[in-house]
Formats: sequence, C-alpha cells, structure tokens
Amino acid sequence: MNTTRLSFTTLGTSIGLALLLGACSQNASTSPQGGSGGASVSETGGSGGNAIAGSGGNAAGGNTAGGSGGNAAGGSGGNAAGGSGGNAAGGTTWNPVSTGGNAKGGSGGTASGGSGGNASDGAVGSTTGGSTVITTGKGGASGGALGTGGGQTGGVQGTGGTTNPGSGGATTAANTLVTSASGSYWKSGTWTEVTSTATVTVDDTKASQTWEGFGGAFNEKGWSYLTTKAMQDQAIQLLFGTDGCNFAWGRIPIGASDYGMDRYTDDEVASGSTDTSMASFSITRDKDKLIPYIKAAQAVKSDIRFWASPWTPPTWMKATPYLSGNPTNAFDGGTMKSDDATLKAYAQYLIKWVQAFQEQGIKVEVVSPQNEPNYQQNYPSCHWETATFVKFVGTYFGPAITSANLDLKIMDGTLSNPTGDSDIGQQVLKDATAKSYIGAIGVQWGMSDANQVSTLKGLAGNIPIWLSETKCGGSTGSSAPAPNDFSYANDTWGYIKGAVQNGLTAYNAWNMVLDKGGQGIDNTRKWNQNALLVADSGSLTQTPAYYVYRHFSQFVDPGAKVVATSGGDAVAFKNADGSIVAVMHSTSANSSYVVAIGGKKLQFSMPVGWATVKYKP
Repeated sequence: MNTTRLSFTTLGTSIGLALLLGACSQNASTSPQGGSGGASVSETGGSGGNAIAGSGGNAAGGNTAGGSGGNAAGGSGGNAAGGSGGNAAGGTTWNPVSTGGNAKGGSGGTASGGSGGNASDGAVGSTTGGSTVITTGKGGASGGALGTGGGQTGGVQGTGGTTNPGSGGATTAANTLVTSASGSYWKSGTWTEVTSTATVTVDDTKASQTWEGFGGAFNEKGWSYLTTKAMQDQAIQLLFGTDGCNFAWGRIPIGASDYGMDRYTDDEVASGSTDTSMASFSITRDKDKLIPYIKAAQAVKSDIRFWASPWTPPTWMKATPYLSGNPTNAFDGGTMKSDDATLKAYAQYLIKWVQAFQEQGIKVEVVSPQNEPNYQQNYPSCHWETATFVKFVGTYFGPAITSANLDLKIMDGTLSNPTGDSDIGQQVLKDATAKSYIGAIGVQWGMSDANQVSTLKGLAGNIPIWLSETKCGGSTGSSAPAPNDFSYANDTWGYIKGAVQNGLTAYNAWNMVLDKGGQGIDNTRKWNQNALLVADSGSLTQTPAYYVYRHFSQFVDPGAKVVATSGGDAVAFKNADGSIVAVMHSTSANSSYVVAIGGKKLQFSMPVGWATVKYKP
C-alpha cells in the first residue's frame, strides 16, 4: 500500500499557519477526540477566486483506518486564507484507535484552508476525513467563501476511513488501547491517568532478548478454502495487513506438509529410480496454490520474511520400512539414507528449491533440513539418525550453500520429539563445523513443553531460538470439532507468554486458515486442528486465538526488546521508535485496572481476556 509522508518542515508550517488563522475561523466546532482529516470548503465557488488551490487534509491526519484526508485538489478558486484546521495539541483525552483524525487530536485541517470554486464549476474537496469525494461546485460572480476549520482546541474527529491507511496516515496510532473478551473481541478503549497502585508495572530499563517477529505457516489446504478473491483478500489483510496480525514471517513447506492437498515432493521419479542430477526437479506443483498464497501475502506486506522446511525428502532418498498406514506409502516415514551420493543430492535439492523460489521473487532466509527429524508419522515424514543429520549440515548442506553463494542459513530443527530431536539439536551445536552454518534453532511445542530449551540455550551462544510451531489444538483420534474456542485462546496466551519469558526470539503459528473440520492428510487418525481463520460457506471467521496473536503482533515490531514486567499476567516490549507495548491477560474483570508504563499510570476497564496498551512517552 502507498503511504504519503509529510516532511517535518511542511508539517510544522501547516500547523503554525493553522494556529495563526484559528481565530479567523467561523462556525468552529470542537471535540476532545482530535482534529478532522480534511479542511472544510465552500459549497459554492466563485469567479473571483484566488489562483491558489486549497489543499486537502493534513498528511499526518489519518490513523491506521484513516482516509486520505480530503480532496487534495479542492476547488481551484477560494481565498488563500481559508479556515484553519484544529490545534496541533488537540484535546487531552482521545480514542486512540478511532478512524479519521490524528491519533492525538491533532493537526486537523490544512494551513491553506478550504478552497472556493472558480468561475467554471470547480470541483470541491470533501469535508470529511475519509476517502476522497468529489462534488461539483457552482460558478459564481464573486470569490469563494472562506473554508471553516476547527477551533484552537481541536477539530471534529474525522468520520471517514477505509480498511487501509489513507495517504499520510500513520501505520498504527502512537498510543493505543485494545481489549478482547469472549464474544467481544478487538474493542478500542480509553484510559485515564491516575496515581493509584499499578496492577502491572512495565520496566523498560530492564531489557532482554531482541524480538524477531511473529508468523504463520503457508499450506495448500489453507489457500484452497479461500474460494473467492474476496475471501483471499480478506484473509491476507487479516493476517499480514498493518491493521491485522501484521505477521513478519511466513513458513513455507518444501513439498507436501500434512496440510498439503496430497503427498508430493519437487523431485519424484519412478519407483526404484534415483535422480542425483536433479533432472526431474520442478516447482510446477507449488505454482498452483502455495506460491499464489505467498505472493498474496507479499502484495500486502512487502517486507515479509520467509523460512522453510521439508516434511519429507524425495522418496527415493529414503530407506524402508515406511510407516504402516491406510495405505502404506513411501512418503510417510522411512529413514534418510546416509550415503555420500544421496546426501549430496539432497543438499542440491534444497539449494535448487531455494533458487527456484528466489526466481519467483520469494527470498528464503533460513531452511530446516527436516521437520521433526525424529518423528515418523502417517503423513509426509522422515526419520533421521543423529549422526546423519549432523554430517549433512556440516559436510553437505553448509558447504553447498557456500558454493552456491546463497544468503541462506540453516535451522537446527525443527525439533519436536523431546528425546530424539533433543539429541539431534544438541549434537549439531556441539559440532563446531555444523554449528557454524546454523542461523536459528527451531523448537516446536513438544520440546517447549518438555523444558528442553534451557539445555539448547547453554549450547547456542548467540544463535537465536525460535518457537517454530505452536501447539496444535485438538486431540488425535477425537471426533470433537476443531477447538477454535476461547479455551484454546487461553492456552495460546500461555504458550506465547512462556516462549517470550523463556528467551525465545520468534513465534510461529501453525495453520493460518482451515475449514471448520480442520483435518489434514494423516492416513490413520483423525486430528481436527485449530486455525487462526476458519473458512465456511464462503465466509471467514476470526477465531479467539487469532485475536491473541494480534494483541501481540500488530503492535510489536521486529527488532523490539523484551522488557521486564511485574504484577499481574503480562508481557512487554519496547519498539525501536521508543513506543512500549504491554500485553496483559486477566481471568477476572477489573474496571480500575492500572498499568504503569512509560512514566505514566494508565487506568482502564480490563475484561476477562486480554488488553494491549501501546504507549509512546
């Protein structure tokens, strides 16, 4: 999306002239909620108008949902000293996430005021703060009337606003309060400064790890459930838009995951054959659903980053026996071969996949050699012996990356089985050669639940540890619906909070979109898993867990520092721009909940659920 930014010089001039002209304004309206997005203009034009066109709303006007702030062209006539906009200071109380208007009450109308019409029916700018509206002004015998602006105490709050930021609108308001409760999600709120005892105290002088971001996994099934362009657009905005989850990372499966449409890799050959030269390598299958899904996200979030993992290598690289199932097949289970020719070929397979996606405009920064390398399941999977995994990273894959001159790191992971995977993860880090190629350690919920992270941290040095896949909801073998409910949202809060407090630096959701059934391609068991968005009968529903992620990811920027909190149930971050984000959870309602943040004590009504306060001192 395009965002027009106003320089500090222009902004200062506009506000200064607005203050100077404020006393000349007629019919001034005031509101503590902030300045309007655009200047008022005369309904009737005139033939004697000044040649200078009145400008539209101040470029710093809209918030995330703000509109473009009035018609920038305005009428061609009008008096150059038209009505002034709102005072730059605005009111002292505001609704931080309301649409239209400056987030702090604000700069409101333009310094050059509203324009009049010209002698030939000039167009007149819209007076609202929303998207640009053009009406036709009537010609007149005299100059246009002065546009009326806001009074010195702040203009009327803008009424317009579109889903995306208007031109010049800020990405998010500098000061924000949002709450979520069962049946009442994502509600904007206001706070009051108090001196009473804080429920939660944020100490931004005590910082720990640097946060790298939140993300989710792209899967074929997810895209297949978005059956219309409107559903696709809505889902991508909810997941990657600045007024949605604003995810920083996307995980890409190399070949089929357990939520592919069916089983495949990008280099399959006839049974009994091999393809060490990669003659049969192709990403044609990926261009059907996976790549369009990814490109849709890139269109909304141009700086999205990617990492990838295979669920299985090409089947000819594995030794039998495969995992018994209905039916038994070469994709499910089996053991990775350890001979030189196979390991060289697998390194080239991963290199060619990264290069092929890069040719599609998709730059992958980190690749895991194997999803859950010590688990065999009745979906695409593969068992790796620890020695084979360590040798592959240090002797084959790492050097192949160097030879290909790729800007690519290897993930030590993804580690899930708290016994076998734990050993693989540790032995990679104990091998100096293999460790030198590692850019991240990926632990999944099984490892996190078993408290294996502390051991890995002791071996990692400066290598960051990511939560590579959150705990899937639901139970294997159960016919119960996918747990897209408030209870699982509470679980999700605990998983994210625990990861942050345990020193991890990134957190990845699993399925971003599923149908309400939530089943993958497991042959032998039912596992109705949850998702962030549920597609059903042509419509999308945000699940409670979606809002838990959004309470974090919309406001916490990659590069933020995790900072200390005390009291209550909370996690906090400090962004590079100095804004502080506190995400809080409560099991009881509290109408006088107080967070001490940035030198202030802010009181608001806390529901049974979550609240995010973003405050910039």
